[in-house]
Amino acid sequence: MRAVVIAEEGAQPTVAELPTPQPAAGEVLVRVQASSINGFDLSVAGGHVAGMMEHRYPLVLGKDFAGTVAAVGDGVTRFSVGDAVFGVVTKQFLGDGGFGEYVTVPEEIGIAALPGGVEVAAAGALGLAGTAALDALDAVTPQPGETVLVSGATGGVGAVAVQYAAASGARVIATARPGEESEFVRNLGAHEVVDHTGDVPAQIRAVSPGGVDVIVHLAGDGAVLAGLLTEKGRIASTIGFGPDQHPAATFVMANPTGTTLDRLAGDVAAGRLRVPVARAYPLAEVPAAFGDFAGGTVGKLGITVAS
Repeated sequence: MRAVVIAEEGAQPTVAELPTPQPAAGEVLVRVQASSINGFDLSVAGGHVAGMMEHRYPLVLGKDFAGTVAAVGDGVTRFSVGDAVFGVVTKQFLGDGGFGEYVTVPEEIGIAALPGGVEVAAAGALGLAGTAALDALDAVTPQPGETVLVSGATGGVGAVAVQYAAASGARVIATARPGEESEFVRNLGAHEVVDHTGDVPAQIRAVSPGGVDVIVHLAGDGAVLAGLLTEKGRIASTIGFGPDQHPAATFVMANPTGTTLDRLAGDVAAGRLRVPVARAYPLAEVPAAFGDFAGGTVGKLGITVAS
């Protein structure tokens, strides 16, 4: 199969031919049709996760996947060959990834049925970003009438977080540059937009003099943003800002349970959630796409693996 791999420690991502994997007991083999780029993928490619997780080379990159079940291992009961599925590759090591024509994933976590009406390209961009957004909001539970700041609103996680925060009945302030980015987050449900290239605290105080009740921290200086919290305010961070840094902070690591993935897919199928994919790249262009991602994106960058 073709896959985007790191051949050895320190190597640059390349497209290579690898043997098609086979599912072990309790695993599902998925023929991948779509995936997407996440910040975690760049961290792995850049060697920033070395020493934190086991790396098995040649390491296939990519956390997200969407496609169809090609085979099942012994003991698998939830899925059958031909089922449409999506999710997040969730293993104790790095090596099996969604940037390949096939991937094996454990049945018990990181995979869910893909309901009809959900485009495979959207599903391939939904798993990790959607889970991170939902887990962050579940950690801070915004209430109707509260004010929520989504810092880093234009990326994949932020785009989902803005939608769910608005659906909760909260007033949403999103960070985005004027112009295209601002229009993007407003179309997702943001009520106010502040320019993250300017004085963010001053802009927040101008539109919300009393501060904010909830912060979804996906970008920016967590300590500076935490200074905007109301007395009972809380902050959920996906980038390392937790209780050691502020008593109202929770550090969130995305946990793609079947329940979470089912909720995400159900909301997309029902039209309650959009998965904005700005552009899709074929496998051969994934190494170049990393540069586009690093330069900043509006929504997700998708990967088309197979038709």
